[in-house]
Amino acid sequence: MPRNRILAIIQAGGAGGRMDVLTRERAKPVLPFAGVYQLVDFPLSNLAHSGISHVWLSLQYQGVSIEEPVANGRPWDLDRTRGGLRLLPPQQGTGAADEDGFAQGNADELYRVRDQIRSADPDLVVVLSADHVYRFDYTEAIRTHRERDAECTVVTTEVDLDEAPDHATVESDGSGTVTGFAYKPEHPATGTVATEIFVYDARVLVEVLEELHREHSADAAAGDSGLGDFGETLVPRLVERGRTVVHPLPGYWRDVGQPHHYLAAHRDVLLDDRGLFDDPAWPILTRQPQRVPARVLEGAVVEDSLLSPGCRVHGHVRRSVIGPGAVVEEGALVTDSVVFADCVVETGARVHWAIVDESSVVRAGAVVGRPDADATGDPDQVTIIGRDSSVGEDLDRGARLEPGSS
Repeated sequence: MPRNRILAIIQAGGAGGRMDVLTRERAKPVLPFAGVYQLVDFPLSNLAHSGISHVWLSLQYQGVSIEEPVANGRPWDLDRTRGGLRLLPPQQGTGAADEDGFAQGNADELYRVRDQIRSADPDLVVVLSADHVYRFDYTEAIRTHRERDAECTVVTTEVDLDEAPDHATVESDGSGTVTGFAYKPEHPATGTVATEIFVYDARVLVEVLEELHREHSADAAAGDSGLGDFGETLVPRLVERGRTVVHPLPGYWRDVGQPHHYLAAHRDVLLDDRGLFDDPAWPILTRQPQRVPARVLEGAVVEDSLLSPGCRVHGHVRRSVIGPGAVVEEGALVTDSVVFADCVVETGARVHWAIVDESSVVRAGAVVGRPDADATGDPDQVTIIGRDSSVGEDLDRGARLEPGSS
């Protein structure tokens, strides 16, 4: 354990079902963002710059898909003998029946690794999700945690009230002590939400996890500890104990775990990077293959868009992200969309309000999506093409094409 005795656990998530065909064959944290990054790059980079070097990455689904992108922690200087990056795959045959296999929620996942936390013997455990885009120095929340002698510190942000039901809402008093916590409430009382960045007192965390297990396991199904997600049992119990506090996150934060939020976040950074990428002292580090420079050829029109290395644009691109090595041929149109690596949009094709997964081809003349889709407000309006697909016919707004379709 490093001198600061802080352990970070990045929970890489389950099947990512809300992202539909995009996560059929990959873990959600390796989805690309802004062309040249991946979602997991954000927590790993923030940890590296915060000086937290003891990091566990918990894998619950498609773990193989994340091993190569994180490269044993090399881009973040986490490939080291002491501490560094450690991958935690689901375990089988190593404990009681409710500790085997896949976790049934992120609090259940913490319960399953409680003995490993105890053995590591940290003072604090910082727990993070891997499907949010933000820049943050975790030591600021740690400072608040220590100054307040807290058992749990919840990092919060503000969202529109109509987005709050997708999150855990947090109410606090004038001193910053949490007085109300509601997990995905149907009728939220506040737009203050948990960013899924938590600082826990390690001893208290393990103690409460085991206490909750004793209370809930008898009623849980086989293979389930009964703890569920953090907002169902763990954080409410800590709030009841009276030593849970808030720390507001400054700057931009976005949950990109649903297709319409994913598109909206890309639109957010088309013209202004929202403080995510522009600090040379706090770069978002990543592992990406070397590509040749992007090319914009004669006759092309590119407006309010991001072009990645290796892409070639002959056609018209508006308010979109074109991934590494992707091609937009002459006479093709891409608007309000995200096109992943090595895709081809052929001559005369039209792509509107869509996400096109890597190595897919939109054939000449095909129309994908609709220009009038409400794709940043409704996930069912986003057209999504799975990886390695070939689209030769028109796809209406909201259509989903499975990977490898033709």
